[in-house]
Order: sequence, then structure tokens, then C-alpha cells
Amino acid sequence: MGDNENMSNVSTAFNNALEVISKSEPEVAGHIRGELENQRSQLKLIASENYASPAVLLAMGNWFSDKYAEGTPGHRFYAGCEYVDKVETLACDHAKELFGSSYAYVQPHSGIDANLVAFWSILAHRIESPFLASHEKKHVNDLTNSDWETLRQSLGNQKMIGMSLDAGGHLTHGFRPNISGKLFDQRSYGVDPETEMLDYTSISNLAEEFRPLVIVAGYSAYPRKVNFAKMREIADSVGATLMVDMAHFAGLVAGKVFSGDFDPIANAQIVTSTTHKSLRGPRGGIVLSNETELAEYIDKGCPMVLGGPLANVMAAKAVAFAEARQPEFREYANNVVTNASALAAGIEKRGGRLVTGGTDNHLVLVDVRQFGLTGRQAESALEESGVVVNRNSIPFDPNGAWYTSGIRLGTPALTSLGMAENEMDEVADIICSTLQDTEPRTTSSGENSKAQFKLSDKVRDTNRSRAGDLLTKNPLYPDLHLL
Repeated sequence: MGDNENMSNVSTAFNNALEVISKSEPEVAGHIRGELENQRSQLKLIASENYASPAVLLAMGNWFSDKYAEGTPGHRFYAGCEYVDKVETLACDHAKELFGSSYAYVQPHSGIDANLVAFWSILAHRIESPFLASHEKKHVNDLTNSDWETLRQSLGNQKMIGMSLDAGGHLTHGFRPNISGKLFDQRSYGVDPETEMLDYTSISNLAEEFRPLVIVAGYSAYPRKVNFAKMREIADSVGATLMVDMAHFAGLVAGKVFSGDFDPIANAQIVTSTTHKSLRGPRGGIVLSNETELAEYIDKGCPMVLGGPLANVMAAKAVAFAEARQPEFREYANNVVTNASALAAGIEKRGGRLVTGGTDNHLVLVDVRQFGLTGRQAESALEESGVVVNRNSIPFDPNGAWYTSGIRLGTPALTSLGMAENEMDEVADIICSTLQDTEPRTTSSGENSKAQFKLSDKVRDTNRSRAGDLLTKNPLYPDLHLL
């Protein structure tokens, strides 16, 4: 198929879809158009966002949405799942080939679902199964009420350690506001106060003292590699299961940027991920493992944790995994890291302070206190200038998790647009010139506000124009023209 024909097909597909939607609810069609225009007019630097291909987007909108399919391929609780079985099997096969894993489970609806499936699989394997065997029972329904209560208490009395939130960890890694924190007795490992990097000796000491059942590695705002081989050594030394949440950097694993000691698949017993972010798929989750004894428990994710799997999203996952298996994806993954390094260098040379002093991955964490701002003020000022980021805590953050002292920047989305190192330097200048011109407003009590700010119209308009120029040269979905 020629390029012109492909451009026409993409535009026709989306225009027809919007026309159909408009006939039922025109406001929804209008909001869909508005979202596209928004994304086309802003530099997207949110590290957890990307742009899925038209093929991935279209794979989600079809009659697979209408199927119930609890169970696994060939073992469903509903009839009529022939093609759901085929598409789920295809998605699993692509995932296993892509990541070099012997087992894949593609049903989780999100990252938190994938993590819950992993947690409960570990608990089922290490706590529930031995308990059933010791009572000569095959199923929890066979237990007496008294024995079930004993097992239930044991399941809810296990320990976990994970990365602290201010150091870059995630709420789903055992923190109290999240269900994972209500499930486990959790302790956090942080980073060295001087280097702001992981201290594996300190992690080892915590594990030895606390003796957790589960050690969680992975992050949402740590701009460095993690040595998963060292983490596995620590886990093995205390009899813990190593679980890695690679939601943020799955694309770098798929693209073989992270390998050897830094490859979670090769080192952890169980690995979870989202399928969007750096992987450029649909919003959803996945669980991977090379441990055959865990597979049977992971397969019970539905009904253990999940409701019916979303067959339309599994279809989109299959498309995304197929795309990521192409040679171009490795080039893309390497470019994501190269661009992050260029963005970090551009910010640093303009006086910005970077947490850990740089980056090894797709994200950059900027301490905005040297600009006299909170993360919330920086986030809002940058949005006015055409740059979308998110505020983020930094290690030992004095401003807490709401206002924060940092902003998190990620390069997956801009790299998907084709931007390279020169553009990253321009983006760094837009960011720094905006922040340098932004000032906190004064509250009625005479103190600096943590939320309100002042940004000159001239700087705002100039930088919004500069951002627009970059997007004009590197457009989002250039084959797509809405009527």
C-alpha cells in the first residue's frame, strides 16, 4: 500500500468513526476532536504518556467490546469465545517474544490491576498453596471456617518493601492510601541523601532486618537504571520474591536498552507493566514471568482480582506488541534515552538542578526550588507556555506530595513525534526561560503562595509560539486530517 493510500485510509477511518459518534452524541465527538487538537498544540513531556499508533487506537473500537470472556484461552466460563481466545493467545505470544519471557498474562486492565494480580499470585503460591497442602485440601472452599480464618489472617499479615514515594516509588507498591498498603505490612527503602541514588547496601540491610515476603523494584520518578541482578541477590538472601514493576520503562526493556543486570525479565521472578507509556500501546497492564510455578496462579487473575478481560484492549495490545517487535522500535527506544540525556544537559547548562545529576532512562527530574517555585507553580506556568509536565516530589521533599518541589519530564512522546537532540535543547530553553520568568504571587498574609504565580504575557506567548513551531515541524498523526 502506498503512503498516499495509507494517509487516505487513516483519515477516512477516523472521520467515519466521528460521524457515527456524532449521530448518537455530538458533544462526545466534539470532545474527541478537542483532545486531538490539545495534544497537537502542546509539547507532551509527561513521562507516563505517549502516542499510540492509529492501528492500536482503531483496534480498541470494535465488537470485541461486547464479549464476556472470564477465564483463559480454551478454558472460559462463557461460550462463543473462539476469536477472543485467538486474539489473547496472539497478544501473549507477541509479548513473550518481545520481552524474552516464557509466560505472559495480558488480561490486566491497568498497572494497578497487574500489580494486584502479581501480589495475589505470590501470596497464593507461597502462603495459600502450602497451607492447603498441609491440610490435605485442594481448594479454599474445602477448608473449614476455622481453617479459612487462619489462612485469611496469614494472607493479610505478610511483609513487603518497596521504593519510597519521595525517592521515586509508586503508590501501588505498598503505600497506605492504596489497597496494596492495606494488604501488606510495608517498609520503604530510599536513596542516598548525597547522590540521590539507590544504596543497595542500605536496601540489603533493610531486607535483612524486616524479612519481607516480597521486594518490589521499579519506579515512576527515578531517573536512573536499577541493577535488578543486585536486587535479586538481596531478595534471595532473605527468601523474598522479587517483583519488578517496569510500567515506566517497559519500552526500554522491549527495545533492549536495558539488558543484562538491568533487565528485569532476566532477574525477577515476576514482572508487571502497563502497556502504554514508553511501550506505545493501549492503556492496560501485563504480567510476565519465567517461573513456571507462578504461571498457574497468575492465570487465575480473573476471578482472583480482575473482572472479565477487555478483549478489545487485548486486541490493541497484540497490535502494539507486534509493532514493538519491529527493528524500528529498538531505534526508537534508544532515541528516547538519547533525547532524555540531551534534555537533561540542556536544562543543566541553563542552571537547572537535576535530581541525581542526570538521567540513564526516559525521564528527567528537575528541582524547581532554585527558580523560587513549587512544582505546582512550575507545572501551571509551563502549561501556559505550551509545555505539559507533571509536578513531582523529589527526595526528602520539603513541600510534600501536593505542591512538591520538582517537575518530572519524559521524552517518550516527543521522540514518537520524531524530535531529536537539537529539538530537546530548544525544549530545555523553553522550559528554563519560562521558569526563570515565573514568580510566586504573594498571599494576603504576605507570604509566597505555593500555588499562584506570575508569568509575563511576553514570555508566555513567545514560548507558546516556539512550542508551536516545534510541533508544526514534527506533527502528531501527520496522516490524519479531520474534516
